Order: sequence, then C-alpha cells, then structure tokens
Amino acid sequence: MTKRFLITGGAGFIGSAVVRHLLQETDHRACVVDKLTYAANLASLSSVAGNPRYWFVQADIADAVRMTDVFADYRPDVVMHLAAESHVDRSIDCPAPFIQTNIVGTYVLLEAALAYWRALPNNLKRDFRFHHISTDEVFGSLKADGCFNEATAYAPGSPYAASKASSDHLVRSWHHTHGLPVLITNCSNNYGPYQFPEKLIPLMAINGIEGRELPVYGSGRNVRDWLYAEDHVRALLIVIADGRLGETYCIGGRSERTNLEVVKTICRLLDELDPSKTIGPRQKLIRLVADRPGHDLRYAIDPTRICSELGWQPRESFEAGLRKTIKWYLANRSWWQEIRSSVYAGERLGAPA
Repeated sequence: MTKRFLITGGAGFIGSAVVRHLLQETDHRACVVDKLTYAANLASLSSVAGNPRYWFVQADIADAVRMTDVFADYRPDVVMHLAAESHVDRSIDCPAPFIQTNIVGTYVLLEAALAYWRALPNNLKRDFRFHHISTDEVFGSLKADGCFNEATAYAPGSPYAASKASSDHLVRSWHHTHGLPVLITNCSNNYGPYQFPEKLIPLMAINGIEGRELPVYGSGRNVRDWLYAEDHVRALLIVIADGRLGETYCIGGRSERTNLEVVKTICRLLDELDPSKTIGPRQKLIRLVADRPGHDLRYAIDPTRICSELGWQPRESFEAGLRKTIKWYLANRSWWQEIRSSVYAGERLGAPA
C-alpha cells in the first residue's frame, strides 16, 4: 500500500538517503521538510527532485504554524523525524541551536502530529506512525567491554547528546501520556555518500584527496561502531513496517574501529584508488591533535533485538562500505568542493579552550 511519508531533515545526510530510497525503490510518496541550514543540501536530492511523488517544503520544525499547515496540506501516514543539529563539536562551541531544534523543534512537531492524529478517522489513526530517529550518544560512554542496548540507562555527555536524549524522552512521554503511536531508533555512527564533511570519514577522505593534514583527536583510540547509510535506511523502514508501538530499537553495524584505524584505512584506500606522487602516502598526513572536551571513549550497539524480532541485518561490511564511500567522494568532487568553498572549509571545531 502506498503511504505518504513526511520526512523532517530530508535534505540532510540520512534524511536524503531515506528520500532517495523511498522514491527509487518503493511506490511511496515523500514530503521533505527542511530548514536548509548549513548541513542540508538540495543537491543530495537532485536525482529525485523531478519525481511527481516528491514534495519539498522549506520550513523550521520549531515553527508551530508552519508545521500545522504542513500536516494539513500533506496529510502524512508516517512521520520520520530526522531534523536535528547533529555535530558534537558544534554543540561544544554553540549549544543554543541544538536546544532550539532538537528539543523545542521536537516538542512543536509532536504537538502538531498529535493534533493531526487525533482528528484522523479511526482506520487512518490506527495506521499512523511517528518515528523518531536518534543516536547511541544518548547512552554516554562505554568502557572496553559491553554494548549499548534498549535497556541501557541514558547518560549523555555532550550538549548534542543531551539535546537528543531530551527529545527521546519527549517522544516517549507523548506516547505514554497521549497515546501517540511512536517508534524510536538509536543508531551507531553512520557513514556513506553525501555526508557533510565536518564528520570524521568525509573530512578525512576529502583532506586526504587534497593532501591536507589529517587531524585525529587525542591518541586516536576512541572507538565507534560504524553503520553504512543504506543499511540504516533499510532498518528504519523495517521498524516503521513491523516495529512495536512505543518501543525502541537499537541499530548498529557491529563494526567497531578506533578513530585512528578508520583514518589509516581511508589513507590506504586513497593511496590505492587515487595515487598521487605529489602527495605521497597519505598516512604521513596524520597528526594527533588536542582532544575534544569530554570526548566519549567508546560507543558500541548491540542490534540483537532488531535482528531477532524484525529480521534486519547489515549488508555492508565496514571495509566494503568504506570503499564505496571513498569512491563516491572521488567521483563527486563538485558536491563537496561547493561546500568547501562556500559553507565549511574543514576548520577545527569544538577545540579545547
């Protein structure tokens, strides 16, 4: 059955991947709501922009009047809430936008969704879903052993993580108090094509292509669990289709790597795929720099629940997904060169005072 998806933050990294998948792989419709802040990029949606099942609205999710109008005009069956300020380093430098978008914006969206849902006829009310997409960072930092799962207590360490934890709690409370049919997912670190180059993998890839230094925080021993974007998108749609209302599902790639390991792998791939006599071996570009304040040591997700209950499995190994990602950045230089020249030049953010 064709459904109408309302996707907040749909011009961002994961949002645009969701939209491309919906319009290229399914018969569903997609309405993107995006404020078009620095990390949004309509070029990431150029392949589907002419699709008659695609609709775009430039709007701030914290604008209650606009959100009410969007629900009334588009009449969604599913809301996928991906709009968020998401970069930890920026939350250290300037937390205010994280509070406004991630907390206030989620509240406004929940209120608009609740009013819309309550007015639906019973058959549509039964099938409506509000899916809130969150992060593993709400759980804080792990030591050398163990993994996050759906029962892990929240212990956010950065302003970004705290703002996402707050939004998670708001969504749960709208379900518990008002009965709004919600789903929540918490994922590990995503990577893949179209990722804004402030994040580790695209920043290191682009710096390596250009022969710039590759700054690695602290000792480089901080560990992240990596999830390929397309695997994440499939998981999100499976949760919408079959997830139990009011429940949380943790999505991880079972691909833990230290940051230094990731950067060294990027260097090897670039040396293979884009050899340069001028630049030479990229590993010589690696520089250990002052660590980020409050840098969490390790994140890792146990995805047993979504795998066993809903039948999802990641398809891409980290090595295969990273190779695809590096090839994409090599083949799509105009996409990131425009960002480098006009939005973000690769400068250090979140540096210690």
